[in-house]
Amino acid sequence: MQSTDLGNKESGKLWHRKPSPAARDGIIVNIIHSSSDYLPKVLRFLNVAFDSSGDCLIAGDHQGNIYVFDLYGNRFNLVQRTAQACTALAFNLRRKSEFLVALADYSIKCFDSVTKELVSWMRGHESSVFSISVHASGRYAITTSSDTAQLWDLDTFQRKRKLNILQSVGIQKVFFLPLSNTILSCFKDNSIFAWECDTLSCKYQLPAPPESSSVLYKVFAVTRDGRILAAGGKSNHLHLWCLEAKQLFRIIQMPTKVRAIRHLEFLPDSFDAGSNQVLGVLSQDGIMRFVNIQTCKLLFEIGSLDEGISSSVISPHGRYIASIMENGSLNIYSVQALTQEINKPPPPLVKVIEDLPKSKLNSGGLKMKVTSGRVQRPAKSRENKIQARILKQDLTGNFENKENEVSDGLNKKRLQILLKGYGEYPTKYRMFIWRSLLQLPENHTAFSSLVDKGVHVAFLNLQKKYPIKSRKLLRVLQRTLSALAHWSAIFSDTPYLPLLAFPFVKLFQNNQLICFEVVATLIINWCQHWFEYFPNPPINILSMIENVLAFHDKELLQHFIDHDITSQLYAWPLLETVFSEVLTREEWLKLFDNVFSNHPSFLLMTVVAYNTCSRAPLLNCSLRDDFEYFFHHRNNLDISVVIREVYHLMDTTPTDIHPNGKLDAFVALTKGQYPVFNQYPKFIVDYQTQERERIRNDELDFLRERQMVEDMQAEVDQQRVEDEAWYQKQELLRKAEETRREMLLQEEEKMVQQRQRLASVKRELRAKEMHLQDATRRRFLKLQQDQREMELRRLNDEIERKLIEENLAEAEQACLNADWRIQALHKQRCDDLQRNACYQEVAKLLRENRRKETEVLNAMVGEGAKKWEEAQEKDFHLKSEKKASALSDASRKWFLEKELDDALEHAEHPYNTVPRCQSGQAASGYVPRTSQLKDSSEVDSSTHISLNQRRVQWDTMEQDLMERVRNLRQRLTAQARNRCRTPHLLAT
Repeated sequence: MQSTDLGNKESGKLWHRKPSPAARDGIIVNIIHSSSDYLPKVLRFLNVAFDSSGDCLIAGDHQGNIYVFDLYGNRFNLVQRTAQACTALAFNLRRKSEFLVALADYSIKCFDSVTKELVSWMRGHESSVFSISVHASGRYAITTSSDTAQLWDLDTFQRKRKLNILQSVGIQKVFFLPLSNTILSCFKDNSIFAWECDTLSCKYQLPAPPESSSVLYKVFAVTRDGRILAAGGKSNHLHLWCLEAKQLFRIIQMPTKVRAIRHLEFLPDSFDAGSNQVLGVLSQDGIMRFVNIQTCKLLFEIGSLDEGISSSVISPHGRYIASIMENGSLNIYSVQALTQEINKPPPPLVKVIEDLPKSKLNSGGLKMKVTSGRVQRPAKSRENKIQARILKQDLTGNFENKENEVSDGLNKKRLQILLKGYGEYPTKYRMFIWRSLLQLPENHTAFSSLVDKGVHVAFLNLQKKYPIKSRKLLRVLQRTLSALAHWSAIFSDTPYLPLLAFPFVKLFQNNQLICFEVVATLIINWCQHWFEYFPNPPINILSMIENVLAFHDKELLQHFIDHDITSQLYAWPLLETVFSEVLTREEWLKLFDNVFSNHPSFLLMTVVAYNTCSRAPLLNCSLRDDFEYFFHHRNNLDISVVIREVYHLMDTTPTDIHPNGKLDAFVALTKGQYPVFNQYPKFIVDYQTQERERIRNDELDFLRERQMVEDMQAEVDQQRVEDEAWYQKQELLRKAEETRREMLLQEEEKMVQQRQRLASVKRELRAKEMHLQDATRRRFLKLQQDQREMELRRLNDEIERKLIEENLAEAEQACLNADWRIQALHKQRCDDLQRNACYQEVAKLLRENRRKETEVLNAMVGEGAKKWEEAQEKDFHLKSEKKASALSDASRKWFLEKELDDALEHAEHPYNTVPRCQSGQAASGYVPRTSQLKDSSEVDSSTHISLNQRRVQWDTMEQDLMERVRNLRQRLTAQARNRCRTPHLLAT
């Protein structure tokens, strides 16, 4: 087992010597990706996916590095660094170089593995995507997460539909059925629905599994034909559903060591037409077991308890298995190596007993020889006779069985009976039966060595002679023909080999090994003696056909002879194209079902039968072109009638002319290495090879010389062209020079004329300039005079304006003084009015006080009268008190009148600070203390408030007056300024 560490390399080889996987483990190569840090660690691979060809796969690790591994070209390349772990991969899109990767951030990206560029970025999932399923056409893809599944259009990378489910019912898997337009959705409650991809309408639902073997499905797998669904889960039971009948038809119980199934995948086979029979089951112990779902037998297994498998993917053609191990590495297995023991043919039933050496022969005295089923020996004893008889019987039976038995356990006689009954093999099993009948060894190593030699030089320009539209088909044909040419040198010179191999190449274009071995088996057995007259057609084979035709239809042969039509025209075109030009695909397959099931002479008899069954149109042909057209184009002929005629010819043809006696029986290709093919005149081939090599060398020399001559001729032509161009350029330059000389002369004449006109214009301009200067001087003097007059007028206007302003100012001042006086008088009048109002108010207050005092006095008199009788004894005292009260009243009245007069006088003369009362008191000379105090208190209480109010009113009035005067002055000033700005109005 070879191991490859990717390290920090971005590209390199997968293996450095040709891998030879052992049958024990079948490992081609073990791939490890370790980091280059100080402490290296293994970067675990998480997902892997094959492309549609099966020879390339992509794998992504947990750091987001995605590699492409080319198993055919022995190369690996780092195509992308996503910087986050990938959760799912898909590599089978319509554009072969593109792949899908689901990342840990729930997004899906599409990259190109060739340009390494991002093609598209798709978002929409809210949880990790664990599955990507791509439609067979590569146009649509389904991405599945635990809560939803989304359908994408890979042409526009737009989401078409979204499957929403309840949170209680999770999704297990949603995927396309292979080679169909059906979507299968599997949920965690074991419900499985089938949907139409275009309309998304529900086609059917599978019934619930039986309760006796109820398994919660977690993993699923479908055969390539989409007919069988395998489902498993946490159990060792495996359920097989028939999707056509929509029912569970088989339950397989795995070994007891299997407790849970982690992954399921069918192993494809090139010859089972999609009805895969081998299923790979990965269990919880890390071992993947491959079982036959029909026989329920364990065929082989990969992985072990020490090196367990985490997940596995099988290539579409079933040649490789890519497994991610539990340690994070990637193993590539060879299915051929794993199935080598299974496909190994059974041991031979016939054992040959070799002769003993002479010394032992003489001493033993017993001689035994086995030849063709008959035993010849000396009769020694009865026991020996019995033993010989039994041996004879066994050998006879074994020879008969060996002739009828073919590989894979099929019986040739039973197949022939089936073929005669139905006329052809079932389409589903045709390739498998052909492989069994031809006993193909499938020598992968030998075929790889032939393919590794590259394209043979004889077929480098194959597309020029055979322009095939499909490049893939052309490439497979070129590779197959090259392998045949490397196998035997004669095939490089066989002109009809592409015609012979093309129908098989078209049929087996997806499996080149089988294609090569089928063509090689056909050449060894059904093309016997074809190359004895090389490079001419096989005259001996054509003679056999002509002898059989002469025996069965002499009239037709005579018709050919009469019109000079030889077997090279009516037989050889059918043989060299193996009837592919005259039959349809279905007719050709039906014919070769019978050809491969019979003796090699059957093909020659088919040529005779085709002619005899077409005798009516052939007898009507008389031109050679008509015959050529007939044997190179399809005709209205029933192939079943031709096949019945072949069997009739095989049975009725005499032995002396029957090709059966001149052709060897069927011989299969040898196992391991292909047999040497030298059934051709070697000297002719060698001579042709030498001649071809000589012609090729001569042609190469001729091509080199012709190339040299062409190069020289090209140089001469180039030089001649350059010379002609130089001469033309010189001629053009000369003509241009002459033209420019003429132009210069004309320009000089024009310049002379222009100078003359310019001189006259200058004179005219000088005269005009003098007139203009004179006019300008006069205008300037006139302007100065006007300016001085304007200045004088301006000064006069200024003087008048100033006089007017002074008069206006005096008038305004007079107006202001008059207004101020008027306002002062008006203010004084207002103050007088206010003062009179105040006096009246004071008088009113005095009258009110006097009325109240009178009321009090009356009240006191009344009270005294009431109490007169009670206070007789106090009469004297009361009278004195009355006198004092009367005196007090008189003095108070007198004082109040004086205080009132003083207040009025103070209001009229505020700056006279000596009150009249003081002077009065000084003049009177006597005032009682008690009455003086009482009078002052009463004056303070009655007049103090009114005086303060008046002062406040006078201050307010004075402020208003000053504010009005200020506003008036501002208005007068503004009016004066406006008049100063418009002096011309004043002047007017």
